[in-house]
Amino acid sequence: MSLEIINLTKKFGPQTALNNINLQIGKNEIIGLLGPNGAGKSTLMKSITGVLAIEEGEIRFNGLDISANEIESKRTIGFLPENNPLYPEMYIKEYLSFVADLHKIPKQRIDEVIELVGLTPEKSKKIAQLSKGYKQRVGLAQAILHSPDLLILDEPTNGLDPNQIIEIRNVIREIGREKTVILSTHIMQEVEALCSRVILIHNGNIIQDSPVDEFKGKYNSLEEAFASYTSEPAATSVPVSAE
Repeated sequence: MSLEIINLTKKFGPQTALNNINLQIGKNEIIGLLGPNGAGKSTLMKSITGVLAIEEGEIRFNGLDISANEIESKRTIGFLPENNPLYPEMYIKEYLSFVADLHKIPKQRIDEVIELVGLTPEKSKKIAQLSKGYKQRVGLAQAILHSPDLLILDEPTNGLDPNQIIEIRNVIREIGREKTVILSTHIMQEVEALCSRVILIHNGNIIQDSPVDEFKGKYNSLEEAFASYTSEPAATSVPVSAE
């Protein structure tokens, strides 16, 4: 499995959201995708998943151009967006059955995923009856139901209490043993707990791409490193290549 992003540029009118992005991500990595608000993280994730059209550059996944092979590529990518769009009046198993039908996968997979993400105690409830933590688990369940090679998670623990955060992190860590995960988060402890590599975007440019320890470098914490890297203009920063 490999994800290649080649000279990807995305503009919204006069604003450049992504500026000539080049990345290569291999198998079984948990990547921390960092950046200030408005840096281009969501645009990058939506471009990879096919939510946004690619106008300049190319994204290849498992050797296929995702623009030319849109359906086939989406079969191998799972996505949990930040707002976690769900159907609140549907029961959990009803919703996951709907998702299974979309992907044309066997219904027995539903029970496996419910167990994996820890939904078993709540599986007979409507989504509207769930706490935010359990709703996040439903979102994770739909994202992994079709056994994607690449899982993209946008702020998966946002707004959760400490116990829920630990539980969701454990699920992500378990998934990362077999899949590649791109995790967008503002929580530096989450990066240290889960990620082996950090990709930092600022003003639409990649300004760091390195192992977590290398990203932290001389600073006392990841928060200090993040603040330092993003306080400088992106054009003067030098990317660090990750092997």
